[in-house]
Amino acid sequence: MHASKILPIARFSEEEVRTALDLIYDRRAEGYDPLQKLMQLFEGATAKSLKAGKAEELAALPLDERLKRRIIDGEKNGLEADLDEALQSRPALDIVNETLLEGMKVVGELFGSGQMQLPFVLQSAEVMKTAVAHLEPHMEKTDEAGKGTIVLATVRGDVHDIGKNLVDIILTNNGYNVVNLGIKQPVSAILDAAEEHKADVIGMSGLLVKSTVIMKENLEELNQRDLAAKYPVILGGAALTRAYVEQDLHEIYQGEVRYARDAFEGLRLMDALIGVKRGVPGAKLPELKQRRVRATAPAAVEERPEEGHVRSDVATDNPVPEPPFRGTRVIKGIQLKEYASWLDEGALFKGQWGLRQARTGEGPSYEELVESEGRPRLRGLLDKLQTDNLLEAAVVYGYFPCVSKDDDLIILDEQGNERTRFTFPRQRRGRRLCLADFFRPEESGETDVVGLQVVTVGSRIGEETARLFEANAYRDYLELHGLSVQLAEALAEYWHARVRSELGFAGEDPDEMQGMFELKYRGARFSLGYGACPNLEDRAKIADLLQPERIGVHLSEEFQLHPEQSTDAIVIHHPEAKYFNAR
Repeated sequence: MHASKILPIARFSEEEVRTALDLIYDRRAEGYDPLQKLMQLFEGATAKSLKAGKAEELAALPLDERLKRRIIDGEKNGLEADLDEALQSRPALDIVNETLLEGMKVVGELFGSGQMQLPFVLQSAEVMKTAVAHLEPHMEKTDEAGKGTIVLATVRGDVHDIGKNLVDIILTNNGYNVVNLGIKQPVSAILDAAEEHKADVIGMSGLLVKSTVIMKENLEELNQRDLAAKYPVILGGAALTRAYVEQDLHEIYQGEVRYARDAFEGLRLMDALIGVKRGVPGAKLPELKQRRVRATAPAAVEERPEEGHVRSDVATDNPVPEPPFRGTRVIKGIQLKEYASWLDEGALFKGQWGLRQARTGEGPSYEELVESEGRPRLRGLLDKLQTDNLLEAAVVYGYFPCVSKDDDLIILDEQGNERTRFTFPRQRRGRRLCLADFFRPEESGETDVVGLQVVTVGSRIGEETARLFEANAYRDYLELHGLSVQLAEALAEYWHARVRSELGFAGEDPDEMQGMFELKYRGARFSLGYGACPNLEDRAKIADLLQPERIGVHLSEEFQLHPEQSTDAIVIHHPEAKYFNAR
């Protein structure tokens, strides 16, 4: 991390220390918490010491360097005064291009080398946005094309936009004009916007596996319209791989198509694409990933299952638990304190917020970042969620009689007749697992039970994240969005524990919460769209059985749950049920 992010040790006077020690031993007041009082005393002094030290450090720098450091450090205090001073001797556009963008370039380098965390990157982007907004009234309108324009969109059928919005933030604050169309955009809307805004590049994003297919179809549409030579394309998203984009899709698309692993790779690609288009000396695109020659030796031939439907070696003699009811129930008004302990901090801090130690080994450790940046901001956000009443946690769940037949799970009605069925894929190697194997086969004459659940933390938290993004509160946006996703997961895990309790085997749960996060309990919760049950269309069957609209959750035409902070699951009680990929 940049040196400015490493906090200095605060110094206190002898009088302050003596006062603190007196407070520690003052237990006269009922409910008095000496540790809390001590922390409050030193918190103010520490903050003042740090703020004064940073202000003095910045004040000692030349103006140009000071502005650059404000961008790098994400420091807004005193920014406007420095900009006004700079305007006395330089045009606003020069300040942006020669100083502020240089600061953002350093931010990108620090992030790329692992020395700066994503939340601090977004904090720098906030300062950049504030600076440009302050300078804009002083900029003369020009007919120049600017640095370049990109149309960004999440593709048709996909509601996930956090990755795309991070790209928007980084490109916008590095001088590019970004036309962000939002989610679920058909190719016609993307191309209309590209034409209207005279786009240099098109960027498409998506989280779902199905979105990778949509991207392929969109590229084929550009080919058919003879637009491939006009629009280079950047693709990104969790389900994509570099090989798929730069080998398979590159062979299909008649123009340039590249993969961006993150927002800063997207920035480097934009720099290269615009540089090549405008004939900038030395500008060139990075080399494409080379296609590997597939092995044809017998050892590489894929092992195929035997003919017919072959069950795995999953045991079929485990006791079938008796559920407390049949059918469905709706639970509303679940308080945060009931499921907050199920929040996986590791998934939140590392996965969602991007906190991790610098790859160089320098700077604070991950544990220190958690204590200085993670938990304090988490506490603040949890307080905000409750104070602003942003959570509407609710669950609809139920127990249904069922049997299995080959690769199918058959849900039965009260008379034992088929109500609906799910067909699951089977592994082609290894144990050849299939979700249907975890239920009693139809020929056994026994009836099994399956749990289904849909949980949501409501729509208000999503509305607040959208407001933060529009307000350019980038770090708060990232952190609240990530927290909302993990709170939905926490609620789902909390309710899965409730199901295990109702089915009578909660006593098999691990004693420590970490064991819960490591899935050391009995059974498993399988969400639609993942490895063992990838067919999103099956959500319609779950929706028909549970009617989640009763808790404000709706299924889109593309089988997406709305609001986004919702999850569904098939809950399996079998002791051998663990996560696996079927393909």
